[in-house]
Amino acid sequence: MTLTIPTIDCSNQDPVAALAALRRKLSPQGDIVSEAGRQRTIDLFGEPLAPRQVVTRICADVRERGLAAVLEYTAKLDKKELTLATLRVSREELDAAHAAADPKFLRTLRTIIGNISEFQSRILHEDVRLIRQDGTSRVELRQRYLPLKRVGICVPGGAAAYPSTVLMTAIPARTAGVKEIAVVVPPTEFGGYNDSLLATCVEAGVTEVYRIGGAQAVAAMAYGIEGLPRVDKIVGPGNLFVALAKQHVFGEVDIDSIAGPSEVVLLADDSADARYVAADLISQAEHSPGSGVLITWHAPLIEAVRAELAAQLGRLPRGDLALTSLNDYGALILAKNAVQAAELTDLLAPEHLHISTRDPEEMLDRIQNAGAIFMGHFTPVAVGDYFAGPSHVLPTGGTARFANGLCANDFLKRSSVISYNRDALEEAAEDIRRLAAVEGLTAHSASVDVRLQDDE
Repeated sequence: MTLTIPTIDCSNQDPVAALAALRRKLSPQGDIVSEAGRQRTIDLFGEPLAPRQVVTRICADVRERGLAAVLEYTAKLDKKELTLATLRVSREELDAAHAAADPKFLRTLRTIIGNISEFQSRILHEDVRLIRQDGTSRVELRQRYLPLKRVGICVPGGAAAYPSTVLMTAIPARTAGVKEIAVVVPPTEFGGYNDSLLATCVEAGVTEVYRIGGAQAVAAMAYGIEGLPRVDKIVGPGNLFVALAKQHVFGEVDIDSIAGPSEVVLLADDSADARYVAADLISQAEHSPGSGVLITWHAPLIEAVRAELAAQLGRLPRGDLALTSLNDYGALILAKNAVQAAELTDLLAPEHLHISTRDPEEMLDRIQNAGAIFMGHFTPVAVGDYFAGPSHVLPTGGTARFANGLCANDFLKRSSVISYNRDALEEAAEDIRRLAAVEGLTAHSASVDVRLQDDE
């Protein structure tokens, strides 16, 4: 296959329309499925359902029949016959995987866990207390933060093993104080039977690991099944069916986001190295699907990057997958100037933004929308994906204009705590009565008045 990633020249094309079309392709709308996926749906349900319909049926079935439904879908979709006893990875299996792990790999895990823990601890919310004291009138207001009791984590495992996802979800949860963490991962060689992944769970302090994938895994955690109690929140990435299932169960549980394909925007000037830019574009495209977009106002960089893409793709094991992604979901955009480049970046609101310019801080001041921002020529996205400390679970599909990346604070539940003594209530009473009268809620006023009546 030939590299056909499109070039968009803003001097003679409408970039807004082109980027809107790209954004629609990256959004998890749930109405696009491959022919292979369509056939699997027909085999399973007897008709060519849309992915959202598939998810609705699976979630309803799991809610109704529990474990039996989960085991049936696992057998039909993952071709794995499991039982209640083998659904959960045993303590012995976890310990054996950890014992078999390369000591260098374990040291790497511990370094990364330290990085994540340090950063997430620094940003963790703390209780706030405000006291208003005026003579005998006293008001105390508090914002109290408590960790969620039980969290579920989705870890992909269909085409590759993702120990990094365990680290970037479980460690922020642990930092927040979550006591119970359940990991679900497909029953594959890259998932529930992968020693590196299981060893990572041990290092992250996770003892509940279940061999379930897809929408049935999300439903199992949301509703609870025999052997897997329901959780309070579900986080972590997955394919389209996982994303739609998380959307479906939201309200039964909290979720982090509805994630689409991985994506990166490279914002680059004449100081950028085409080799570095091409490597970053490929690094997200290799997720397949994944999107890589270059936005520059330095025209020679466009063709230099195109040449580097062609050269580097041919040397990579997943080069064919990345090539398809770049052709389908990528773009090389020539902006008129730095101002327009920043505007187009904000329009895309990317999951990852790499500012590869001479003065990254100057460009940063122009940017509003991005999930994670990587500054300068020597901060590739891989640093954030694997090592730095902020979570790599980030908003995709343009949702970075209002959504945030996962962090320890997302595992906290906050409550306001309000305390008035009698004198403070008496001072506030007139204002409360007035607003209650405007709204016609007289019982609100009465609940104040009854407390302020003199004893008879």
